[in-house]
Amino acid sequence: MSLLRRIERNQQVAVDQLTPVAEHSTRLEELRIRRAPAAPARDAFQDLKSRIHNKLLAELDPKMDVSKTDEVRQTIEEMYDAMLAQENLILGRADRQRLLEQIVAEILGYGPIEPLLADDTITEIMVNGPNAVYIERAGRIEPTDIRFENDEHVLRIIDRIVSPLGRRIDESQPYVDARLPDGSRVNAVIPPLSLIGPVLTIRKFARIPITAQTLIELGTITPEALEFCKACVQAKLNMVISGGTGSGKTTTLNVFSAFIPNDERIITIENAAELQLQQDHVIPLETRPPNVEGKGEITMRQLVINSLRMRPDRIIVGECRGAEALDMLQAMNTGHDGSMTTAHSNSPRDTLARLETMVLMAGMDLPLRAIREQIASALHLVVHQERMRDGSRKITKITEVQGMEGDVIVMQDIFTFEQQGIEGGKVIGRLKPTGIRPKFMEIIEAANIHLPPTIFGMGRRY
Repeated sequence: MSLLRRIERNQQVAVDQLTPVAEHSTRLEELRIRRAPAAPARDAFQDLKSRIHNKLLAELDPKMDVSKTDEVRQTIEEMYDAMLAQENLILGRADRQRLLEQIVAEILGYGPIEPLLADDTITEIMVNGPNAVYIERAGRIEPTDIRFENDEHVLRIIDRIVSPLGRRIDESQPYVDARLPDGSRVNAVIPPLSLIGPVLTIRKFARIPITAQTLIELGTITPEALEFCKACVQAKLNMVISGGTGSGKTTTLNVFSAFIPNDERIITIENAAELQLQQDHVIPLETRPPNVEGKGEITMRQLVINSLRMRPDRIIVGECRGAEALDMLQAMNTGHDGSMTTAHSNSPRDTLARLETMVLMAGMDLPLRAIREQIASALHLVVHQERMRDGSRKITKITEVQGMEGDVIVMQDIFTFEQQGIEGGKVIGRLKPTGIRPKFMEIIEAANIHLPPTIFGMGRRY
């Protein structure tokens, strides 16, 4: 057989072997295409909403005062009815009203999340990109069927929140802390930091401020422990409220601050103003981020230092998270008694360890013993709060800072939470006194406040 003939024969064998493989691959591809779900058609309702929304924006007077909500809403309703009649659109009463409310929310409110903000049973709103919106209700996270149109839609709502506050969010500053007019805390993160699109987190505050009685009814604290904490605040003891994220520290700080006498000058310092003090003489201060040129930033530490020149009776720092802890301790040690703050930690002992770390962040190169002496001298009380597995928030320890022994800060629990079990998914337990009277009782009694021995568990059965 010639060489040419052998080559032709080998080529034919190769073709015969590859043909079944190719046919099999083609059949698999056809099957894959046949089984792939068809792209969902765009919701006709959303198309209609976008079309009418864009027409309204084009025809509305840009000089209209948006703060006059009722007048603007009436104008939008009139234009909306005219547009539906012009397009010969016939909608049911429910659909007609739903479409109107969504359009009004886009123009005057916060778009798709407006109904969530109006629902008082919701405590947190989490927008994970345009297609995933979650809420927290009764301490439990659950998904919703609310959707945004696209990333730009979410960015538009974020910009509407932060712009009136003088904050900005863009590629050079891709995250921001802000607040809603009702004081609710807002955090936003956008690409390139977020890989799933713009992320928006809103921690709502109750429309009616939570009171001490509410904390008792919720099981956060017992009447005896609350009376003790009230005496500590009125006697001007320095206090840190500690706990994890979402444990209710700021709410408890709000409640405790209500015990401050009305004739005292109070200065509050926060990254984003959240505290809702009811006293007459309150000066709220808020940090400022840098501008587009990277200048003009005002930090917590600068505000704490400046507040010392404002003749405060009390300084309340929304949260210590950095070098401002050193200046806060200095303020507590230099006559500004009764100051309060919050800190993230896992226990009262961890709270002091975190304070040590934050003081070191100030870059003063202080020896550890000197820092601990400052902490032991400045602080009287650590109130630790936790979010339990059933979603409830409970104060689990109220601990006295007694002083130094050698190189160690001595602490003593005054109240501690004893969990008795779980019934129906609910944590059962009670905050009980340990039977020990704190050493700072002399300060409380010097303020003419006399607590009965039963508060500390003496002569009382539980």
